[in-house]
Amino acid sequence: MKICHVKLESVTPYSQSGKHETPRVEKEQEDAYARRTWQAFLHINQAGQVIIPPAAVNKSIQTAASYLRLKIPGKGQSEYQKHFLGGMTCHQDGIEIGRPDDFFCERLFLNADGKRGGNKRVWRYYPTIASWSGEADFFIFDERLLDRIGGPEDPTVFEKVLEEAGSFIGLGRFRAEKGGFYGRFRVVQSTWNHSPKS
Repeated sequence: MKICHVKLESVTPYSQSGKHETPRVEKEQEDAYARRTWQAFLHINQAGQVIIPPAAVNKSIQTAASYLRLKIPGKGQSEYQKHFLGGMTCHQDGIEIGRPDDFFCERLFLNADGKRGGNKRVWRYYPTIASWSGEADFFIFDERLLDRIGGPEDPTVFEKVLEEAGSFIGLGRFRAEKGGFYGRFRVVQSTWNHSPKS
């Protein structure tokens, strides 16, 4: 196993829409409830920091791998995609990106059922941050992800796919993968605890 420590920073705003079950106040109207509980959409750890959940980061990378369909040299039509499913993971702590007060409430007039083309629209309120930066450790279990397709000086397959995930998949609500323009990020630095194979 190898560990890749990465520093990431946003390219576009980032918004969260995690499910919550905050109780309603008696006789509280739908809009009042939504305005009162917008911060409940955030993923917050025990230290009070907002995190990008590891599952969301993993999914972004795996989706990028499925789009890229990079072929393994010397293995015919075999692709790296399957190696990302169980071959790597973001540390369970996720990526700390700030405190709840760093986010602002974004008010949007959206389809009531969350699907495009609906007849009914309602106001929704989501936590959004203009920019963020954070660090994370990735555990690489599958050595195939350490391959360097072009040559010894090129990034590893893992690093290449991570970069692409930030460019055209993204993270969170209204991310690039879903046709939005939020959630894009870039890799500022990546450091290996041991030199990956060349």
